[in-house]
Amino acid sequence: MLMAASLVLLMTPAVAFFYGGMSRQKSVLNMMMMSFGTMGLVGVVYLLWGWSMSYGTESVAGLFANPFEMFGLSGVIGDASGWAMSGSGAYPAVVDVAFQVTFAIITVALISGAIAERVRFGTWLAFAGVWVTLAYFPLAHMVWGGGLLSHSDSGLAAMIFGSVDDGEGGLTAAVGPVDFAGGTVVHINAGMAALVLVLLIGKRLDFGRTAFRPHSLPLVMLGAALLWFGWFGFNAGSAFGANGTAGLAWVNTTAATAAAMLGWLLAERIRDGHATSLGAASGVVAGLVAITPAAGSVHPLGAIALGAIAGALCALAVGLKHRFGYDDALDVVGVHLVAGIWGTVAIGLFATGTFDTAPGVFYSADGWRLLVVQIAIAVVALVFTAVMTVIAWAICRPLGWRIDKADEQAGIDGAQHAETAYEASTNALIR
Repeated sequence: MLMAASLVLLMTPAVAFFYGGMSRQKSVLNMMMMSFGTMGLVGVVYLLWGWSMSYGTESVAGLFANPFEMFGLSGVIGDASGWAMSGSGAYPAVVDVAFQVTFAIITVALISGAIAERVRFGTWLAFAGVWVTLAYFPLAHMVWGGGLLSHSDSGLAAMIFGSVDDGEGGLTAAVGPVDFAGGTVVHINAGMAALVLVLLIGKRLDFGRTAFRPHSLPLVMLGAALLWFGWFGFNAGSAFGANGTAGLAWVNTTAATAAAMLGWLLAERIRDGHATSLGAASGVVAGLVAITPAAGSVHPLGAIALGAIAGALCALAVGLKHRFGYDDALDVVGVHLVAGIWGTVAIGLFATGTFDTAPGVFYSADGWRLLVVQIAIAVVALVFTAVMTVIAWAICRPLGWRIDKADEQAGIDGAQHAETAYEASTNALIR
């Protein structure tokens, strides 16, 4: 579990490389700093009240747990009763803290790509702290902490299809929702927040008039490679042990990602006549996102189909920003939101029913029930995140969201960090 946590932590610097390469050369440092700044801020906030809000025992209406119950990891460190149960037995709760904090960090970092090149760094950090508190911690509690979107007999799924005996003297949802590693908690959450922010903050100065091209495709490819590597901690680690479910998640992650890359490249080739390196890297991320909620509940052949559709779907979705005029700078909405929704809903189609989940439509005549549950949790997550993101944006608004127009034109790196990524001679070559 500690190795898995370390792999997931690596994913945020990987996002920094991926987003940094996709940015223009005058913005690359700011883009990377938004990810690194998130690591610093969320890494502290999570240990203070994030763990307690996500996994505390004192739930508030199934929406979040009492942030003061385990504030500062009270009762978690040095407490012999602090054990987290997993598929392979018990391990110390502090190990679970290590694993879960990395999820919170990367979820916030993912949002930053949508608002690249135009936001004050200080306001971004303030937003990161407010948003993770209002949106991420509650959604983690709702899905993984026994709240509204969990298997709980008081959760949404139980309200829809009722409860059954859980075999341990309690009740559980008859058709439990599935989010193995973060389709709702991470990707729908981050993708919806990104969409709301780009609509509220507005477009970059030259959006629609200038082609914003990646300044370093090798950096993008490096970031994608590190994300794929780290994602095995994300998905296989979510089996909470070195067991068969972890092996299945590993194989499914590879299968879906490979198929998504091919799906994206094929869509590009048909639409544009070329298969690009940016498309390959983006297809990798689309596949990783889509398989995240389904990694432990589908057969590898289902993972291939799920991933291929995700790649083609996201290749088409990234063009929607030009059609509808919203400036999702680095395609967070087109990849994370679209693939996150698809992966969450697709469980209702591809779940085999043999991995502690109900079967999907392709495996049972009653599979429609799981499909209904998966659609319901996706819709609730979308609405909840949209509302919380608007509130977080409004709280941070007095700090000022946009940098000055002159600074945006000259480059956000110099204005916000007093640095440049490249020397003047190199800049000329990159241009």
